[in-house]
Amino acid sequence: MQKTLGILGGGQLGKMLCQAASVWHQPIHVLDDSADFPAAPYATKFVAGSFRDEADVLAFGRSVDVLTIEIEHIDTKALRQLQSEGIEVYPQPEVIDTIKDKGLQKRFYRQHELPTADFELFDDKDHVIEAVNEGRWPYPFVQKVRTGGYDGRGVAVIRNEADLEEKLLEGPSLLEKLADIDKELAAVVARGVDGSIRVFPCVEMEFHPTANLVEYLLCPAAIPGDLQREVSELARTTAEAYGIVGLLAVELFLNKDGSLWINEVAPRPHNSGHHTIEACVTSQYEQHLRAVLGLPLGTTDLIRPAAMANILGAAGHTGPAIYKNLDQVLEIPGLYPHLYGKAITKPFRKMGHLTAIGDTVQEARARAERAKALLSVESDATEG
Repeated sequence: MQKTLGILGGGQLGKMLCQAASVWHQPIHVLDDSADFPAAPYATKFVAGSFRDEADVLAFGRSVDVLTIEIEHIDTKALRQLQSEGIEVYPQPEVIDTIKDKGLQKRFYRQHELPTADFELFDDKDHVIEAVNEGRWPYPFVQKVRTGGYDGRGVAVIRNEADLEEKLLEGPSLLEKLADIDKELAAVVARGVDGSIRVFPCVEMEFHPTANLVEYLLCPAAIPGDLQREVSELARTTAEAYGIVGLLAVELFLNKDGSLWINEVAPRPHNSGHHTIEACVTSQYEQHLRAVLGLPLGTTDLIRPAAMANILGAAGHTGPAIYKNLDQVLEIPGLYPHLYGKAITKPFRKMGHLTAIGDTVQEARARAERAKALLSVESDATEG
């Protein structure tokens, strides 16, 4: 008999997990606040409730056999209770707790001798200012809030005194050395219940200059084969250190001196793996299902080179989403648009993504760039 899988979170990642599960007729229950969220129409059963509320998570978890997540910011106390009652919870609560607090995450790398930027933890912005004034943290440096940051939020680059006054973030945070970056890379790795591991090919990420979101993702990354193997091995070692069951997206800095630093990780399907739906033998979504359900992991071989671009809400537009020029986008060969079904667009909100495949990365990128230039997400209710 098939196990029923529950997902905490009904956003676009939950939607794509449900779509992957439908191929096997795998029962999926989803918990989130509103049936208007992207995953709801694709779930076997949708339950309205909050994944941050202990009672809601307990009630939902007791209705399924296996519980997983599409977002880290959840009530892990409830997950521990469910685990003690015999519910399989993957990724494990202790892994989620370490990863969702960037301070604990950085300490984990230090304890396990995994390469990362030098850092220091601070209770509040006053202590940061004190450290800067004492000369312990010369400019430039990066500040990251310890919890709650996502999609580029909760990160500030402090280059001078003006930035210190204007950009410094409130609350517990960490400071880290500003990397001298050559490329930003990522590798998604899956670890099964039995400890088996498969790593997806390394990708290269280019970021939007103001939104701090991935603008283009390229696979395979334009790096030598020995460096690709080093990235893959570092992703594998990191997953083994955590002992995670499920997916782990490992984001990395390739510095100009040739060193690799772990930037941060995510214990779930990730933006850096969207392209795997069309470009790899097994998608990251199918692989996550295989991992948490105790099934054999699939091969991660790349079928064709790929490029991915995020579809962001247009600046100055907030309101019911209207997708412009989708018909023209669909004329582009090897181009796959994924619209998440979010009813309301906002400036720089992730509304979907575009994956292009080609005979070369350059061909795939050209197709993605053409589609991105054509497709815009607007609203008749404009602002500004």
